[in-house]
Amino acid sequence: MKWQNLIFQFKITLEGINPIIWRRIHVLAKYSFWDLHVAIQDSMGWFDCHLHAFRYKRPHGTKIIEIGIPIDDFDDIEVLPGWDEYIADCFVEPGRNIKYEYDFGDSWNHEILLEGILLKEKGIKYPRCIDGQRACPPEDCGGVWGYKNLLKILRDPNHEEYKSMTEWLSGWYGKYDPEAFDSKRIKFDNPQKRWKKAFSKHY
Repeated sequence: MKWQNLIFQFKITLEGINPIIWRRIHVLAKYSFWDLHVAIQDSMGWFDCHLHAFRYKRPHGTKIIEIGIPIDDFDDIEVLPGWDEYIADCFVEPGRNIKYEYDFGDSWNHEILLEGILLKEKGIKYPRCIDGQRACPPEDCGGVWGYKNLLKILRDPNHEEYKSMTEWLSGWYGKYDPEAFDSKRIKFDNPQKRWKKAFSKHY
């Protein structure tokens, strides 16, 4: 069966946070890793303003395959360009899971689990987010530890940093509610347009 007629169902779970923050999305099986990256960013609520990497081992392999954005500063690490690598070559059957890291400073680590392979439905626009829980942490909040500290501050209006943190958040998110999530409000960008905007002058 041709890949263009199939859909991959992924569950994306942000690691190190409890209660968990997660999304369930449907993407085209013919996607590249760059396409999947954009879908993850949009469904989670990240701003896609930092580096990222997918990492996994091939069956019975020992070498870690890293896929992302090759840059000169990391020449000692072989990074395969995500737009040249395809998810169907990695996710060959349900149950396969790999790691996805976003922002090498804050180190937001995600588990990407292939839950199922489905037939494409007529009249449905892909990708789409069908389920999830809790809002994405704010960008540049300091990783898991910084996020937990931020939540502690937001729960205490008398905290000395409460005003500065709420003002900082309002500039990006308006009123930030860590428990809020609505799959119907997820909007997906065109991955080709995003690639052209970011890299057309460099590749």
